[in-house]
Amino acid sequence: MVSHSGLISVMERAVRKAAPRLRRDFNEVQQLQVSRKGPADFVSMADRRAEDTLIEELRRARPDWGFLVEERGEIEGDPDKPRWIIDPLDGTSNFLHGIPHIAISVAVEDPRGAQGKPEITHGMIYQPLTDEGFWAEKGRGAWLQDQRLRVSSRRDLTESLIATGIPYMGHGNFAQWSRIFGAVAPEVAGIRRFGSAALDLAWVAAGRYDGFWEADLKPWDVAAGMLLVREAGGFVTDFRGSDRAMERSEFLAANDQLHSRLHKLVANALR
Repeated sequence: MVSHSGLISVMERAVRKAAPRLRRDFNEVQQLQVSRKGPADFVSMADRRAEDTLIEELRRARPDWGFLVEERGEIEGDPDKPRWIIDPLDGTSNFLHGIPHIAISVAVEDPRGAQGKPEITHGMIYQPLTDEGFWAEKGRGAWLQDQRLRVSSRRDLTESLIATGIPYMGHGNFAQWSRIFGAVAPEVAGIRRFGSAALDLAWVAAGRYDGFWEADLKPWDVAAGMLLVREAGGFVTDFRGSDRAMERSEFLAANDQLHSRLHKLVANALR
């Protein structure tokens, strides 16, 4: 068994505590009470219950840490301590349609990382329906349970499978996405849109996808996934190839060889 820090154990305990209820609710998706949270953005009771459970469990382990959470936004903690960044249910639309592709994402952000800037140090993405737990610690690699993860070793775009998120009602920039799609699609073996950015990034880390691009994502969608990709030997940048992905809310992930090629295609498409 791979040894990991106590923090990973805390995160695993929390996601496993939230998972059974999510699985049960998924099986009864027809009966769920769903509230409207803006165009095509539904929030289920399941989402809220998972969030409550995660906050409760993580707070028990680290009472003075703050949170950045999808539904409630920022919950203040000790500003000198790390904070949790949580998405209790990534893939809400999948969930509500009975599509078994969802994840819980939990990350730790240290306010005093490298160069004194906030930095993600631990991440976990858990798929409650398949019982797959992807996790990473800064400097200690990325793992699926106790199996070491490496990004894909493909060097050729023509053999590569690329994941993305597609703009939809009220979300995203159709014109920008169309330009990127028009540049990337003719060069690759296929493009997939499965509806969970957290799992997309975990799958890039696991070498299932060779690359990923999406814009307009929030920190809770990508914090854990970006760490996973980097710890698995991959790169995550903005569309211009710089390290301002969070700031610009543009995310391009792949292995070293494919990243530079994808980045050229994307940057040219946006000129």
